Amino acid sequence: MKEIKAENPYMNEAIKEALEGITQGHGGPFGAVVVKDDQIIGKGHNRVLGDHDPTCHGEVAAIRDACRNIGTHDLSGSVIYTTGEPCPMCLYACLWANIEKIYYGCTIEDNAAIGFRDEEMAKMIMSEGQKTDYLECIDRDACLELFDVYMNLDHELY
Repeated sequence: MKEIKAENPYMNEAIKEALEGITQGHGGPFGAVVVKDDQIIGKGHNRVLGDHDPTCHGEVAAIRDACRNIGTHDLSGSVIYTTGEPCPMCLYACLWANIEKIYYGCTIEDNAAIGFRDEEMAKMIMSEGQKTDYLECIDRDACLELFDVYMNLDHELY
């Protein structure tokens, strides 16, 4: 498997999660890590196909893992790194979990370019002008490489 290197070490971990998921056929190229006090407290990748669960996106899996690991539903003081800009469901999950900032690699438009419906759903609820500094795009080139790996695998779209 091709090694993909992001500039940010936490994004590297999110990419590793995503690679694990796509090579096992769990779902799309979406991995995430939750970080608090410079420590990864939760990891996850998209498991929509593997778990037959349309809500088990990378961010949701990482939030669930972080909450179990630290024994709380409140992730105040944490941030999340994710390979793709969160869909509306994941964005709101981050807000419900009190995550303070989201760092994402590929954009909603990049997600759409490889067959995901995030853009269509995002348009239903928010416009580009509604984004704030809560969301910040980083390491897009490395995450686009991840998307290329995914597109070259035999995979199921959903």
